[in-house]
Amino acid sequence: MYRAQISALVFGVGGFGALVAATASNEWKVTTRASSVITATWVYQGLWMNCAGNALGSFHCRPHFTIFRVEGYIQACRGLMIAAVSLGFFGSIIALFGMKCTKVGGSEQAKAKIACLAGVVFILSGLCSMTGCSLYANKITTEFFDPLFVDQKYELGAALFIGWSGASLCIIGGVIFCFSISDNNKTPRMGYAYNGPTSVMSSRTKYPGGGDIKTTNPSKQFDKNAYV
Repeated sequence: MYRAQISALVFGVGGFGALVAATASNEWKVTTRASSVITATWVYQGLWMNCAGNALGSFHCRPHFTIFRVEGYIQACRGLMIAAVSLGFFGSIIALFGMKCTKVGGSEQAKAKIACLAGVVFILSGLCSMTGCSLYANKITTEFFDPLFVDQKYELGAALFIGWSGASLCIIGGVIFCFSISDNNKTPRMGYAYNGPTSVMSSRTKYPGGGDIKTTNPSKQFDKNAYV
């Protein structure tokens, strides 16, 4: 149980870090360098900036100054990735309270519910990231294979693969957290047998020899003849 929850936390936190890196990266789509041999320059774009570089190693980035002139799919991907990062952060905090190896969170049943909640939050974070990266990748591939599209064509950037990897890690960690409840329910409970009340008249002192010695009435030992 402890190892499973620790593994789930490692997956979840690792996925959360990958989502942060993917969201902040500027390499969501890059121009193919095979078509830029003559000029030896290429362009790569992200959710927040457009950058250009050349073979000499110089790079220049320009941020999106206004959101009203940004395409709709980029704004949708921004919202999904921000939601994924936020859910991953809260899922990591909630998971710390639901793990059995920590001393916070209350009883075992309360910890199980908190761990399940952390798993659901991690799964939602992974789904948001998976949806955002897939939406962006679908736009790139649609433009790349469209013969009527005459503008600059791009390829998939490294940030998309980082986002997909982080989403997978978050989903795996969330599933492990959710299945930890079933392991908690399988733990056996200690039972105690009830033998009923013991009668005073039937209680006897037993010895290893097998004989029973009846308890004598102490009032008979102090009759009138004892004082004559």
